[in-house]
Amino acid sequence: MRNFNRSFAKHWKKNVSFIVIAVFVLTCIVISQPPKDFPGSRFDIHVQKGDTISSVAQDLYSKHVISSEFFFKLASIIFSKNKGIFAGDYRFTEKQNLIQVAYRMAKGHQGQPKVKVVIPEGTNVYDMAYIYLKNLSDFNAPRFVSLAHDYEGYLYPDTYYFLANAKPEEIIKTMRENFNSKIKTIEKEIIAFKKPLNEIVTMASLVEKEAYADESRKIIAGILWKRLAKGMALQVDAPFYYTTGKAGGFTLADLKVDSPYNTYTNKGLPVGPISNPSLATILDTVTPIETPYWFYLTGNDGVMRYAATFDGHLVNKSTYLK
Repeated sequence: MRNFNRSFAKHWKKNVSFIVIAVFVLTCIVISQPPKDFPGSRFDIHVQKGDTISSVAQDLYSKHVISSEFFFKLASIIFSKNKGIFAGDYRFTEKQNLIQVAYRMAKGHQGQPKVKVVIPEGTNVYDMAYIYLKNLSDFNAPRFVSLAHDYEGYLYPDTYYFLANAKPEEIIKTMRENFNSKIKTIEKEIIAFKKPLNEIVTMASLVEKEAYADESRKIIAGILWKRLAKGMALQVDAPFYYTTGKAGGFTLADLKVDSPYNTYTNKGLPVGPISNPSLATILDTVTPIETPYWFYLTGNDGVMRYAATFDGHLVNKSTYLK
């Protein structure tokens, strides 16, 4: 009887080992091979924000992208460290197995081509909306303007690479984070200037539109800060581009328009930034050059002219703005 028990136990262990190995091999086959009816060579799978791993697994299984909901969920939990999967549009250009699909979704590798978008210095949210609309597919420009308007001045102008279907919320978040990162590099200069950041950015947005070289920006910043301290109206034309949409040729009616951005009828800074200045312009704004000048203009030849008196300014106007 003892020999029989030993023989039976030995035989059972051998069978169990075989079964375990067989199950393991079958599992590997299941998860390493895409379904035979895997969709075409190019298609997108949309994962909405808030979708659970289970709901995504069901969707993928129903569309024949994966062969097992259970193993997809298990792999996704492992790859994401139980944090869920990333929302977005996942593009497939070839067959992929369950492990590859789970890994991509757990890491947010959507497989969509990224589009290079250049946002020039001094653009405002309306300019940006137009640029994104030209470069990105199905871009919601009105929503972008609506959401971005409150962040005017704090959306850093730079070269970006976005997915072709990037949403306004994602773009604004990226640009805001870029601004915060850039501004930290000149934090000492900003603190030393002893003015609130909102005033600095608003002034920089004016300076960005008034001059194009470091020295002239520093001189103009010095003039405008002086006017502000003296209680004078800034009398800067740049805000009228922002409020009227005109490219120039402002009339007396434009200069009298009732607007918190009108620096002719209102003393002090505009209610907020009129553009998104570069880091160089912000730095020039907080490191201005002190001069005896109170007035400036850009001549028809593109050269900046300065004057210490209003009479001198009138002479410059009659000489260089013919």
